[in-house]
Amino acid sequence: MTIARKLLTAGAAASLLAAAACTTTGPSEPISAAPKGVEGNWIDAKGTGLSTFTAGSFTTVATDTGQKLSEGSYTMTGPTSVEIHGTSLIRQTPVSFNCLMVSTSQLNCTSASGQNFVLTRRA
Repeated sequence: MTIARKLLTAGAAASLLAAAACTTTGPSEPISAAPKGVEGNWIDAKGTGLSTFTAGSFTTVATDTGQKLSEGSYTMTGPTSVEIHGTSLIRQTPVSFNCLMVSTSQLNCTSASGQNFVLTRRA
């Protein structure tokens, strides 16, 4: 056998062993789990702000510059309702929103002043 054929045969054998090991190790974790609550990244309808919700905290950054626009905290007040409180870093004023998760990919929100807006989950 030539060296190339020996390498090809060894590579094929290693691939088969790796495949066999994968099928005999039992159940594994799913590759991508369904999103849990509001955790993750959400973008506004105009595409100008990206909000990230993680472990009770949120930040919003401008999508064009990456500048942080607001930050604060959130609390799940029910299975699909979220209360958000924070600070607008541009205006240095408090912000407050109530949101309803109408699907795993859409949050309908209302600000304390009564303005409505929609956030869409970003992959």
